Amino acid sequence: MQISKDRILTTHVGSLPRSKAVTDLVFAKEREETVDSEVFNATIKKAVNDVVARQMKSRVDVVSDGEMSKISYATYIKDRITGFAGDSPRNAPKDLEEFPGFLKRAAKGGGTPTYARPCCVSKLELKSTIPLEEDIANFKSAIAEYNPVDSFMNAASPGVIALFLPNKHYNSQDEYLEALAEVMRLEYEAIVEAGFILQLDSPDIGLGRHMIFKNETEEDYVRLAEQHIEMLNYALRNIPEEKVRMHVCFGNYEGPHHHDAPMSLVLPIAMKAKPQALLFESSNPRHAHEWKTFRDADIPDNKILIPGVLDSTTNFIEHPELVAQRIETFANIVGKERVIAGTDCGFSTFAGFGAVDEDIVYAKLSSMAEGAEIATKRLWG
Repeated sequence: MQISKDRILTTHVGSLPRSKAVTDLVFAKEREETVDSEVFNATIKKAVNDVVARQMKSRVDVVSDGEMSKISYATYIKDRITGFAGDSPRNAPKDLEEFPGFLKRAAKGGGTPTYARPCCVSKLELKSTIPLEEDIANFKSAIAEYNPVDSFMNAASPGVIALFLPNKHYNSQDEYLEALAEVMRLEYEAIVEAGFILQLDSPDIGLGRHMIFKNETEEDYVRLAEQHIEMLNYALRNIPEEKVRMHVCFGNYEGPHHHDAPMSLVLPIAMKAKPQALLFESSNPRHAHEWKTFRDADIPDNKILIPGVLDSTTNFIEHPELVAQRIETFANIVGKERVIAGTDCGFSTFAGFGAVDEDIVYAKLSSMAEGAEIATKRLWG
């Protein structure tokens, strides 16, 4: 994993806006319609090339494939693993339950994606490696052309899969998580073997508090979240920590968020995870103050922090000076070499849905690069 040796590097959480052509094809496959494989593959390959080019133009150092081929960051695995079928009821976050009028408005505006979230109904086994192989090949091709500082590929953590695809087969949640860890291990290892940094998306640690754990006591939430981390570490047992980063968040939606778990509760759990780098929200108004939690915490010397210096739910373009201040805040806590500038969350968590206009996404990323330059001058002199 590249670190900020002589300047502040920039990255983001992973997902980026898909074109209409990509979204139409992804949803056609979701509906199990006949899709010409050559057309699909060519469209996705071009989309990956284009999204890497746009990241480079916006001066993003550590780039992703934008998750072009995936309908969402968690449910995509149903096409790669057997054992999933049907759909599951939607579980509204606790904060939105208290504001039903806003929840209804958000759903009408596309805030509640309509694709299926199947359940686990039988034994989990590898179904096909082809989708992953195609993702790797497409990304490698784009990387070879544009030669970024570093690159990463997203994969769902066992815990976030359990969050959105509930268990109806295994005798216990422990068994389900272990089965997920074992089968997802193959994808994790393949991504690292291909030469990419593996990013594990783990919003279950934060978002889970006001969703699947919303009726649990704080003690039970901590215990269950630590169980998720234990299974994540189990799945990573063959991968060096410096090849992995982990993203935690509280839900990539504009909303009250007044039931979010405080970072003081989430951070000690996240620090038990094997990945060397931690991506987290630090720009949105509900969590921007929590830099103090990091200041007061005992952050292990081997950990790299990737704070969100851009909000992923607003079309405001953050001023480069504000970005620089946010970077410097964390650099003053753990040291400039252990900070990479990032985003609060992805900009297109679900295909076809994103709160931020596509062109504004890249304008925000460019502003992040400008802010990183300002911070670099101040930190390195």
